Amino acid sequence: MTAAAPGVTQPPAWTRIGISEPSLGVAERPALGTSARVVVWPARNLGRALAAADREIGALDRQASRFRQDSEITRIQLSGGGAHLVSDGLAEVVSVALAAARWTSGLVDPTVGGALAALGYDRDFAEIGDASDRAAAPARVPGWQVVRLRGPALCVPAGVCLDLGATAKGLGADRSAAAAFAACGRAGGVLVSLGGDLATAGLAPAGGWPILVANDHHLPFRPAGALTVQTVRLARGALATSSVTCRQWRRAGTTLHHILDPRTGTPAAGPWRTASVAAGDCATANAASTAAIILGLRAQAWLAAQGLPARLVGHDGAVRHTRGWPAGEGGRLDPPGIRLIARRARTRGTR
Repeated sequence: MTAAAPGVTQPPAWTRIGISEPSLGVAERPALGTSARVVVWPARNLGRALAAADREIGALDRQASRFRQDSEITRIQLSGGGAHLVSDGLAEVVSVALAAARWTSGLVDPTVGGALAALGYDRDFAEIGDASDRAAAPARVPGWQVVRLRGPALCVPAGVCLDLGATAKGLGADRSAAAAFAACGRAGGVLVSLGGDLATAGLAPAGGWPILVANDHHLPFRPAGALTVQTVRLARGALATSSVTCRQWRRAGTTLHHILDPRTGTPAAGPWRTASVAAGDCATANAASTAAIILGLRAQAWLAAQGLPARLVGHDGAVRHTRGWPAGEGGRLDPPGIRLIARRARTRGTR
């Protein structure tokens, strides 16, 4: 075993998960304030896939976490406004965030960081207390248009705090799946899930990747006629879920959640508690599921116009689908292969 270099933190160990299908290898570990899961076939490729996923997850955390004092984005924001040269990796993260903002007409906006902090989400979620007597005061969201990215030059005005979570986790799943598949010699297939936002690469197992989609993260009740959970078979691409039932905290007797409406600087208050969207890549799926929560009643029409299969769950437990999402248990989910969010290429070996 090789010792870690000084100052390099080893990632948590992967725990291998035993399943009934011997051709699949499965492991999971904590990552990015949530959990990571890697599934590969054939199972013998698991070790190489895990090493590749570790590299991508670690790189993303060092580039884009607003909760790490040593991350690239934190150092940039602590240094004040102005232009900064950034790594190719962070440039890609910001580029995807800005493209998502443009595509969703500002519903998914990376400049919500200050508003989230004002509401109390100013540290890693595990460190936020269950309650606070201090009332939460909404803050104005500056708007994604104030951020400029030209090649490796990122310009962020003073006082603007970027939160890249609405797209970075999806991009991280895309990166990890692609890197793991390459490490496996581009044989078989790989699925990587980061907190339930998942991307695939290569070939799916026979019938598709089996994915369990829940109505929410707590499942407190099962309304008559509604599916509390549904298994779908993902043929390719990616699937992301956004929910107002996770990452909740309380301030002065009010329950808040992490999906902010940039137009108000407050948590989205629409009819959906969960939105699951399938797309050609996870960055697109993640942005679309977040936008759907914020759009409210207009979400179905918007998702349909984008050609994206989706499953929306209301606060009353009612389930709505857009075209392409299977109605029955175990149905095949085959999202369009096109990327709706433009991505810039990363060079190899960037930090």
